[in-house]
Amino acid sequence: MSAAPRLALIALLLSTTPALADPIRQTKGDWQDKFRQLEGEDWPTPTDYRNASGAPGYRYWQQKVDYDVKVSLNEATKVVTGTETIRYRNNSPDALPYLWLLLDQNQYKRSSIAQMTQTVPDATSISIGEIRRVEAMKTWEGGFTISAVRGPDGQPLAHRVTDTLLRIELPQPVAGNGGEVTLSIDWSFPMAEQKVVDGRSGYECFTGQGEDGNCIFEGAQWFPRLAVYSDYEGWHNKAFLDAGEFTLEFGDYKVALTVPADHVVSATGVLQNPDQVLTATQRQRLEAAKSATAPMYIVTPEEALAAERGRASGTKTWTFAAQNVRDFGWASSRKFAWDAMNVRQDYAANPNVMAMSFYPKEARPLWDAYSTKAIAHTIDVYGKFAFPYPYPVAQSVNGPVGGMEYPMITFNGPRPVKDAKTGQLTYTERAKTGLIGVVIHEVGHDWFPMIVNSDERQWTWMDEGLNTFLQFQAEKLWDKDFPSRRGEPKDIAEYMLSDNQVPLMTQSDSVLQFGANGYGKPATALTILRETVLGRELFDRAFREYAARWRFKRPTPYDFFRTMEESSGVDLD
Repeated sequence: MSAAPRLALIALLLSTTPALADPIRQTKGDWQDKFRQLEGEDWPTPTDYRNASGAPGYRYWQQKVDYDVKVSLNEATKVVTGTETIRYRNNSPDALPYLWLLLDQNQYKRSSIAQMTQTVPDATSISIGEIRRVEAMKTWEGGFTISAVRGPDGQPLAHRVTDTLLRIELPQPVAGNGGEVTLSIDWSFPMAEQKVVDGRSGYECFTGQGEDGNCIFEGAQWFPRLAVYSDYEGWHNKAFLDAGEFTLEFGDYKVALTVPADHVVSATGVLQNPDQVLTATQRQRLEAAKSATAPMYIVTPEEALAAERGRASGTKTWTFAAQNVRDFGWASSRKFAWDAMNVRQDYAANPNVMAMSFYPKEARPLWDAYSTKAIAHTIDVYGKFAFPYPYPVAQSVNGPVGGMEYPMITFNGPRPVKDAKTGQLTYTERAKTGLIGVVIHEVGHDWFPMIVNSDERQWTWMDEGLNTFLQFQAEKLWDKDFPSRRGEPKDIAEYMLSDNQVPLMTQSDSVLQFGANGYGKPATALTILRETVLGRELFDRAFREYAARWRFKRPTPYDFFRTMEESSGVDLD
C-alpha cells in the first residue's frame, strides 16, 4: 500500500465514530488508546431483542402494517387523490394510544422545516436551476391535504399534522403483543415538477420545441405511511428534511392505480389484472418474457410512439399486489416502452425473477441496450454477496428522478444525447457506464435497506455505504476496468486528508459532504476490510451472515459490528 492510501486508511479509522474522533484519555499521561475495546464502552448493552453476537434476540419484534390503497392521477392538474385502509398490528410489548404517520410531501409546504431551513448559496455561484426553483415556489405549493381520518367504525378520529408528520389519536390504545387496529384516510396532493423543484418523485413534461407534449409521472412517498415504532427508539418521528431518507414497517399491499387509459404503469409488486389493461398481444409477450434469456418488448417503441400521438379518452385501473415490502412506488406514462426478461436464481423459494425496464423514446438506444441487463447482473452479484433476491420482479424506470429506490422499482435518470452532426440520439461510454452504475446502485438498494431494513435517517452509511461497496464489486464484475466512482482506496485519499469531515455515525441531516462521507468513506472502509484486514473468505462469510440475520428485520450499527466480529473471529476494535 502506497503512502497516500495508508494515510487515508488511518484517517478513515480515526473518523468513523465520535468516540474515536475524540478518544477518551487513559491514565498514562497524554497517551490515548485509540485501539481500546469498544464493546461495553461505546456500544449499547445487549438485550433480549438484540443479543451480544449481533443477531436478533429471542424476543425480537417489529410491527406489521398492511395497506389497501385506491388512487387516481389527474393528468391535467397533476393532482393525485387517494383513499387508503390501514391495518396496524402492534407486535411490541407496549400499548400505543396514538399512531404517527409520515407525510413526506409536506416538505413542499412553504412553512415546512425543510423549506424554512433551505440555505442561501453564495450570490456569486447561484445557478439558473436555483433561481427557477425559488420562482416556482412563489406560485406553487405542494403537500398533503388530509380530508378524512376514520376509525374501524367509520367515525372520525382526532388527528394533528406536525410538519411532515401526522399523529392519529385512537379511541383506545392498540394493545401490545399482537393487538390490531384498522383505520382509513382520504388525502390528495399536487405532484411536483421534479426538474424544477427537485425531490424523489414528481413529473416531467416534454413540452419543448419539437417535443410531443406528454409527461412521465413518478410516484414516491405519495401516501400517508406509518412511522416506525422500534425497540431502540420508540416512535421514529423525525421531520423529513429531504436529505435523510426513511425506515418503514413491512407489510402487504394492494394498490389500485387509476390513470389515463393509454398510460403504461410500472409499480411495486405484481400486476393483478393484465386482462383489463394490456392487449392480448402484450399479454402473450409478458408470458413469453417469463422464460426469455434476453430482454424482449412487452410494449414496443412503436406502440409507445402511437400512444404519444393521441389522447385516449377515459381511464384504466392497474391493480398491483406485493407481500412483505416496506414501501410502494409507481410510474405512469403513455410514453413508456416496456421490456423484460427472466433472471434465473439457484433459489428454490424464488427461482425466477422478472427484470423489467420502462422508458421513453428519449432514452433509446441506451436504455434498451443496458438497463434490463444491468438489473439481471445486480440480482446475480448481490445474490452471491448477500442472499438471493426474494421478490418476483425488479424494475428500472427512466424519468425525471436521477436515482431513487423503492421495493421492486427504481427511478433512474441517465439518457443519451443528440449527435451534433446527425441529430440522432447516441451515447458515450461515460453515459453507458453511468446508466449501468446507477441501475446497479438503485436496484442494489432492494437488499439494503429495502430488505435489510436499516434507518438511513439515523445512519446514512448503513444502506448507502454498504450498498456502494456492493455496487463497486458488481461494477468490477461487469468489467474489470469499469470507471467506478467510489470504493477504490486511492480515490478517497485526498478527501480523507481534507478538513471539515464528520464521523460516519452523524445523523443524515447533519452530514457534511454527503456523497463522500455517506457513500465513499464506508464503501472504501469495507473494501479495505475485505481485501486487507480480514481477507475475502472471512469477510464474505461474515457479511453474508449479517445479511441473512437481518433479512426483513431492522438492524442497528452495533448489530453489524458485532456480527462481523463474531462471524469472522477477528477482533476489529
